[in-house]
Amino acid sequence: MSKIEARLAELGVTLPEAPAPAANYVPWVVSGNMVYISGQISQNAGGLIKGKLGADLTVEQGAEAAKACAVSILAQLKAATGGQIDRMARLVKLVGFVNSTADFTDQPKVINGASDFLVAALGDAGRHARSAVSAASLPLGVAVEIEAIFQID
Repeated sequence: MSKIEARLAELGVTLPEAPAPAANYVPWVVSGNMVYISGQISQNAGGLIKGKLGADLTVEQGAEAAKACAVSILAQLKAATGGQIDRMARLVKLVGFVNSTADFTDQPKVINGASDFLVAALGDAGRHARSAVSAASLPLGVAVEIEAIFQID
């Protein structure tokens, strides 16, 4: 078991299989020592996490949806590294999209669900640059979508 997966186990998380793309794109691209992870939508073992922040979901529920995206991001990273997730040198950037009403302004608090989880899982190598953006809607009605950029060794 890798160091990262051991830390995830301590946090009560087991990486699922990397989700398949929902359209005509690849889930990740490796270019040099960088891995670009396509947007991962909020889903867990129970299925899609749907809803609109500011109408259907609380900030706490949104943060859990963002954490679910982060778990999928790590599953994609594991696939991109041929199962050698410990090749991850650092998380460079997250871009988070929050399905939210026009008057909802807590997008950063929602995306903190992913950021806090990734720092807990990856330590200092998980500290990253980030954007948290409102979206009028997201694919399949999901609450959150997050993309990521990693540096690998």
